Amino acid sequence: MPSEPESGISLSNPVIPGFHPDPSVCRAGEDYYLACSSFEYYPGIPVFHSRDLVHWTQIGNALDRPEQLRLPPGAPSSGGLYAPTLRYHDGRFWLIVTNVSGDGNLLFTATDPAGPWSDPVRLPGVRGIDPDLAWDDEGTCWCTVAGVSQVRIDPHTGETLGEPRRVWSGTPGAKAPEAPHLYHIGEYWYLLIAEGGTERCHAVSVARGRTPDGPFEPCPANPVLTHRGTDHPVQNTGHGDLVQGPDGSWWMVFLGVRPHGGTPGWHVLGRETFLAPVTWVDGWPVVGEVASSPASPPWPLQRPAAVPVRDDFEGGGLAPGWISPRFRHEEDCTTKERAGWLSLRARGASLDDTDVTFAGRRQQHPACRVRTLVDPAGGSGGLAVRLDERHHYEIEATADEVRVIARIGPLRSVVASRPSAGGPVVLGVETTPAREVTDPREGPDTVALGVREADGTFTELARLDGRYLSTEVAGGFTGRVIGLYASTGTVHFDWFDYEPYED
Repeated sequence: MPSEPESGISLSNPVIPGFHPDPSVCRAGEDYYLACSSFEYYPGIPVFHSRDLVHWTQIGNALDRPEQLRLPPGAPSSGGLYAPTLRYHDGRFWLIVTNVSGDGNLLFTATDPAGPWSDPVRLPGVRGIDPDLAWDDEGTCWCTVAGVSQVRIDPHTGETLGEPRRVWSGTPGAKAPEAPHLYHIGEYWYLLIAEGGTERCHAVSVARGRTPDGPFEPCPANPVLTHRGTDHPVQNTGHGDLVQGPDGSWWMVFLGVRPHGGTPGWHVLGRETFLAPVTWVDGWPVVGEVASSPASPPWPLQRPAAVPVRDDFEGGGLAPGWISPRFRHEEDCTTKERAGWLSLRARGASLDDTDVTFAGRRQQHPACRVRTLVDPAGGSGGLAVRLDERHHYEIEATADEVRVIARIGPLRSVVASRPSAGGPVVLGVETTPAREVTDPREGPDTVALGVREADGTFTELARLDGRYLSTEVAGGFTGRVIGLYASTGTVHFDWFDYEPYED
């Protein structure tokens, strides 16, 4: 848990950087909890805790057992788990989410949001993604989904009560009305949605009514949040959720991206979680400025625990921030085979394969350095920057060679190599964002891959354009994940360092 409140701690946006999209937040007493989409990655749905809405610590993943999350090997990247809603009601935590790769809408409960979470309650009568939960004063549970439609459900059994009906769906003709959240605030029920698509035209709009099923009147100032058509450094703002601060003030968490480079601008970290203040004017929410370094809220902030640079793989298992595509087979990804090492046993032959043995963490900073000590004596593998099966860079070690591989769309190439003396080797990746853009074609950053020498110096084997590991090139909904993999045999990793730096 956080330390005692301190002064002199600043707020910075995003409050949860890196690939943490579609945030949903709830309050339980003095504590706040937040969940995000995880798409094709396992374990699914990261869960965070905060006391101040500003500093967040991951406490687990809601879906961390095979019986909770089924992602078949053929599930596409950017499939899987979409847009959870996290709520606290009647002494329990409730999480509803869509698995678009097989099981549809699922509902989970827990008494402790750090877990364990229950096995899923299936909701076959709830059609549509981005499901929301809200309870009225009589205890009726309302489920609203993208589209926008609504149906009453029994959250204990998954049974639908009555037929779904269409409700207010945002601006007429607007693209992708989605991410609905329903709230009872004062004398009104408010229906908050996203619209415009999750790209540059993303926006948040709101309507209100006297009952949870409407009719709803739209806010005359809609959209209440959007950065479309502006040069604001944060773009694609949308998919918001409202929450009250410790002093009773209102705030919104929402997703946004930070594009870099020339035209059209590329974002590489994925959609991130931001925070903005909300005031109420004439019964409507007004979202305040989205600033990179906004003024601190009017309550003491909690200094977060320092995140260690190094993971020594000595804790008996992987920390909750480590994720793998689709599934993680314990026998192929273990800290038990060699004490203090992470051992990876190859399944797929490369990161091109959907069943590759890979474990990584989200890239959360535009400028970062990553190092790992790998022993490839029993196989081949190394350090990779992954966006999906068709977009990744890696530096791979074998017993006698180190090589850099680039996969960009249909093309796969070894772009650099050098002999290895055998034995363990330190592999490294460094990302450097573009600062002064003098060419409209300039990419968002560069990705350098190389080897740390015995004297501590870093020998760069290749420096690659980061745009090809961006959403604007690859498509989809995720962001970069940097991690470790095996392509043949068994490869052992002694430690993994991730360190942001100021470029």
